[in-house]
Amino acid sequence: MSSVSTDIPIHADGETVFPETVWEEEVAFIDRIPRPIAMIGILVVFIAVWQGLTSFGIVSRIILPTPWETAKDIVFVGKNLASGGYMLQAFWMTTKAVLMGFVYALIFGFSLGILVGETSFGERAVLPYLVAIDTMPKVAFAPLFLAWLGFGIASKVALAAFIATFPIVVAVAAGLHAADDNARMLFRTMGATRWQTLFKMKLPTGLPHIFTGLKIAAVGVMAGAITAEFLGGGNGFGELIRVAASQLNTPRVFSLILYLSLLGFALFWSVVWLERRLVFWHSSTVSGINK
Repeated sequence: MSSVSTDIPIHADGETVFPETVWEEEVAFIDRIPRPIAMIGILVVFIAVWQGLTSFGIVSRIILPTPWETAKDIVFVGKNLASGGYMLQAFWMTTKAVLMGFVYALIFGFSLGILVGETSFGERAVLPYLVAIDTMPKVAFAPLFLAWLGFGIASKVALAAFIATFPIVVAVAAGLHAADDNARMLFRTMGATRWQTLFKMKLPTGLPHIFTGLKIAAVGVMAGAITAEFLGGGNGFGELIRVAASQLNTPRVFSLILYLSLLGFALFWSVVWLERRLVFWHSSTVSGINK
């Protein structure tokens, strides 16, 4: 709901002055809760519901461990990582696959995005094939990558890059079309070449779109790497999760997933940090923080 002041000031000479209408947006109560308190409150409610499901026998502890059992295993995994045990080596293998997949996705995504966004050939001939491939279930490609590239890290990197490439392609192509006609005409009038227009006007203008694609890719690349480890073995965290699940060690599965989420958060927030440095002139709340 919004409110507006209806007071009409009257001057001494009797002349009525109508002030400008000032609208004040009413902030909902839930939106006035400080962010730290809101996040802590959601976490407390989540843990309470979780504990209730296990305490009252609604869900078997074999399927869903208690919060305390999970917390103890989180500490165990953390100690193993801190001491340089076998879990640290597995975590590094997964991290390397994720980072390499993200880098390859950047290379292929930017190349194809510029091709699609800058040429009619790319938009008319290449984009339909990219869309067709993206609509396919990407997990189904995992056995093919394993057959082509083996059970080493190459197949994990390939699937991770494969999943993360398309969002970057779409974001780059959309970003290249973000510049208005006046800016395009200005560069054309000044005699700028096509490459100068691309690097000095289109790409800087399209950075908000591009970083949106990079955020999506930062999340998708994790799914690709872990899926490949599930299906193709290896020495990463995905293999540890698969083994723990086969042994019904659900606290270990939850613990490993938590540490994988930290890796995903680190990659996502690295992209957000870079965005805030390069696109400081654009307001965005996609990351959860107003700039």
